[in-house]
Amino acid sequence: MIQSVDFRGALPSRSQLLTSVPRASIDIGEAVTMVHPLIDDVRTRGVEALREQAERFDGVRPAQLKMPVQRIREATEALDPAVRDALIEAIRRVRLATEAQVPPERTTTLAPGATIVQRWVPVSRVGLYVPGGKAVYPSSVVMNVVTAQVAGVESIALVSPAQTEFGGEVHPSILAAAGLLGVDEVYAVGGAGAIAALAYGVPELDLEPVDVVTGPGNIFVAAAKRVVNGVVGIDAEAGTTEILVIADDSANPDYVAADLISQAEHDEAAAAVLVTSSARLATTVVDALERLVPLAENEARVRAALGGPQSAVILVDDLDAAVQVSNAYGPEHLEIHTSENERLVGEIRNAGAIFVGDFSPVSLGDYIAGSNHVLPTGGSARYSSGLGAYAFLRAQQVVTYSHAALTEVHEPLVALAQAEHLPAHGAAATIRMNN
Repeated sequence: MIQSVDFRGALPSRSQLLTSVPRASIDIGEAVTMVHPLIDDVRTRGVEALREQAERFDGVRPAQLKMPVQRIREATEALDPAVRDALIEAIRRVRLATEAQVPPERTTTLAPGATIVQRWVPVSRVGLYVPGGKAVYPSSVVMNVVTAQVAGVESIALVSPAQTEFGGEVHPSILAAAGLLGVDEVYAVGGAGAIAALAYGVPELDLEPVDVVTGPGNIFVAAAKRVVNGVVGIDAEAGTTEILVIADDSANPDYVAADLISQAEHDEAAAAVLVTSSARLATTVVDALERLVPLAENEARVRAALGGPQSAVILVDDLDAAVQVSNAYGPEHLEIHTSENERLVGEIRNAGAIFVGDFSPVSLGDYIAGSNHVLPTGGSARYSSGLGAYAFLRAQQVVTYSHAALTEVHEPLVALAQAEHLPAHGAAATIRMNN
């Protein structure tokens, strides 16, 4: 069902942990090589390349890549009332939580007449990727769009893979979620080609290039984002999902098993990792998996994910060692089920999002906690953040000095300019002294 790794007695060093923790067999570097031709093809041939890639990877050749506004309106009107209510509540909660991420403008007065205003300015246009492969994610529409809107972005383009079941259109639930949020620029394109289309634009579709691309996806979407990074900004390389659970004897094994299964059902390459100081809990969780996995609707997918090299039950000597393993792993989702939750949260450095206690499952964050589910994967949580308003904001400093304030710093300015052999810098200040 799931492999066991025993780090008791001799925990590897941090550098050894970075290479020995369970990971999927394919890495993003390998995927980068594979997506380069797809990106170049979209840049060269535009619409025709996108249609061919949809046929190749999604099994359908879309008749129209840009979704008509009327189609978005129809999907919104046809949305199941229970799903509509759930999306509206998710929108409300994510909006509230995201508003806390927008820094206020601040003015610093360094001397009379000398001020610097620190302000945060949104980018003009963003491209938001919403997955649509093995599952469909209207919740990802909420996570991407609400965050961009709260940041103040005015122009939003949304892309999602064409669906065979719906004649090459974007899934109706994706269209409906976009409609609820007032987004009317939606394209039936997915994978690496979609990222290329957002980054470079497609004139035939009137798809203008964006400034920032965000959104979760598989390893190839993450690789494509790495390739276009620099042409556009990106949030993080959000690839195949991960969950790591730190647990001790106090944990409920059924809860832990259910949460491992919940993320394993995303994809055969999904990672589900338990790190525990309790051999008894490890055994009871595996027993619970044996009992619960056959009940899963996506049983085959779950079994493949749990049985892959990326999933494991890891035994450690104590909770401090568990924290070290987790920080080396840098999980997308981290759950903590221990008798020392508060202490452990304070020691966690690397995680996309942290879920604490029996009643905070990762699935809560996937949908309606108010947190964002677009999170860094593949260990990138060690150096990057999940999606937030800050992904769409740029810090700017507005400098205003009066004549008197410039006069006060004239001499040190000239001294530094001379020290750097850039006398014209000093002269630009000096010329103002007698005017």
